[in-house]
Amino acid sequence: MPHVIVKAWPGKTEDQKRRLAEAITEDVMRILGYGEESVSVGFEEITSGRWKDEVYRPDIEARSHTLYKKPGYVM
Repeated sequence: MPHVIVKAWPGKTEDQKRRLAEAITEDVMRILGYGEESVSVGFEEITSGRWKDEVYRPDIEARSHTLYKKPGYVM
């Protein structure tokens, strides 16, 4: 059961979040072969001041071996 969490800076509209969740869901269904009922998508807003400690270090730096797309920046 794929569960995707999108972490981004605040400021995206509800429509943008909904459209992204729909696009992710469609791609997961098409590429991985799951039904819509199996996919969930969350959206977490993390301020720029908290990004390094709450996202970059634990999710990107410490788990770089799990990333299939790495960011083009370093902190």
